[in-house]
Amino acid sequence: MFKKLHRRWLLTAATLLIAPTFVTAQALDAWPDKPVKLIVPFPSGGPTDTVARIISSGLQTIWKQPVVLDYKPGAGTMLGTGLVAKSPADGYTLGMAITALTITPSLQANMSYDTKKDLVGVSQVAQAHFGLFAHPSQPFNTMPELIAYAKKNPNALSYATPGTGTGTHLAGEMLASMAGIKLLHIPYKGSAPAQQDMIGGRVPLLFDVLFSSMPFVKDNRMKVIALSSPKRAVSSPEIPLIAETVPGFSAVSAIGIIAPAGMPPALLQKISADIGQVVRSAEVVARMQQLGMEPVGSSSEQYTAQIRQDIDKWAAIVKSAGIKLE
Repeated sequence: MFKKLHRRWLLTAATLLIAPTFVTAQALDAWPDKPVKLIVPFPSGGPTDTVARIISSGLQTIWKQPVVLDYKPGAGTMLGTGLVAKSPADGYTLGMAITALTITPSLQANMSYDTKKDLVGVSQVAQAHFGLFAHPSQPFNTMPELIAYAKKNPNALSYATPGTGTGTHLAGEMLASMAGIKLLHIPYKGSAPAQQDMIGGRVPLLFDVLFSSMPFVKDNRMKVIALSSPKRAVSSPEIPLIAETVPGFSAVSAIGIIAPAGMPPALLQKISADIGQVVRSAEVVARMQQLGMEPVGSSSEQYTAQIRQDIDKWAAIVKSAGIKLE
């Protein structure tokens, strides 16, 4: 009798141990059973929106549920990102992120969320290259020539960017520091006015996203000096890198998907894997390359580690350059 009771107790205990795993697996197989919201911290129509549309379309096919784009522009992406951070960690609210995600913590003293504690990376979906452009009249065409010119004429060069605190701004500050030259930052409210002043000859240099300014290179209204990426662009392998002249230089525009911290690991891995499947599809690879972007599709662990590393990297640059929001 005792042996039968003991055996029954062991079977019951084993069932209790197995049951939660079985239920979790069932819940994971059933997810999602309703629409998923993808918060875009910009108005519709920009490059981040374009990537969001591409990814959401692919995910809808996999998940058999709508992926609804929810536009929440404002506060330098902090409005939309803050909404992601405060959402339930159930996988039904995700967010688009750009390089501002890792720059903002070193520029904003009173954020409503802690990027490292309240958010987790799901997957970096794409990388866009920053380009260093010059007006055609400038007497240099390569990075060695530019650096030599800047050292001989220490107050001659300024560079335009789409705004203070952007990745392009910090790329210029990093170049000045690592190359030992002086560069005066001229911030604009977006790429378009910065490009127009470059074309008009009112500013000699421009740091901008490659695909945004390359059309002006093709019609000879600008010339491209180099890219700030650690590797040459697949779409434009002929363009040299700043790092080929300034070893260790690296600044890119990372576009990814984030989620509230605390999501069950199995669900986080599933979402990350599904995004990776979309990003690595031939159709999406071709579309992103047409836009001058390079698909990534990293794991959650890789993207989260990259976010933390970049926060620390940009914080050091902001501190050394004394950058403050205007």
